[in-house]
Amino acid sequence: PIAIIVLFQQEIRRALASFRSNPLFGLAKQEKVATVFQEITVAATAMSARKIGALIVIERLAGLRHYIDNGIELDAILTFDLLLNIFAPDTPLHDGAVIVHDDRIAAAACFLPLSNNPELSKEFGTRHRAAIGITEETDAVAVVVSEETGTISVAHSGEMIRDLDDRSLRNTLYKLLITDLYPQPGGAT
Repeated sequence: PIAIIVLFQQEIRRALASFRSNPLFGLAKQEKVATVFQEITVAATAMSARKIGALIVIERLAGLRHYIDNGIELDAILTFDLLLNIFAPDTPLHDGAVIVHDDRIAAAACFLPLSNNPELSKEFGTRHRAAIGITEETDAVAVVVSEETGTISVAHSGEMIRDLDDRSLRNTLYKLLITDLYPQPGGAT
C-alpha cells in the first residue's frame, strides 16, 4: 500500500483537489475573474517593461490551500499597484509566487513544486519551472514575467505559452479562466 501511494502521489493529489472543488460556485465567480485578469494583464505588462520577475498563480476549480499555507497570507483585493509592490526587487515578498483566489491575493512568497519534466528547455529558470510544476499538479493558471528578458508567459496543464503581449495575455487568460471554465450553453463561446 505504501508503494502505491508513493508511485501515484501526483494522481492522488489531483483527485483530492478535484474532490474538494465545488463547481456550483463557479458561475458566481465569473464576473470577478474578468476584472482580476484585467488587473493582472496591466501589472504583468508593466513589470515586463521594467524586467521585474513575477509569478502569479490563479486558482481555478482545484483549491490551492496547501500552497497558500506555505506563504505569507494576505487576503487582499488584487490590484495593479499591490502586484507591483509585492514583486518590486529587494522587498520581503518578491521571491516566490502570489496566489490569487477569486478577486483576492490569498498569499505571497509562496513556494511551488518545480516541474521534473526532463524535456523542458534549459532556458527555463526556477520561476518558469515552478509555474509549470503547479499546473502539472493542479488546474491552476500561472502568469510568469521573466526577470532576464521581460517576456510574459502563461502556464496551464503543464504547458507554457510564451512571448505574450498585453492583448495576447488578456485573450489567453480570458480563454483559460472564462471560456474554458464557463462554456456557454449550446457550445457557443
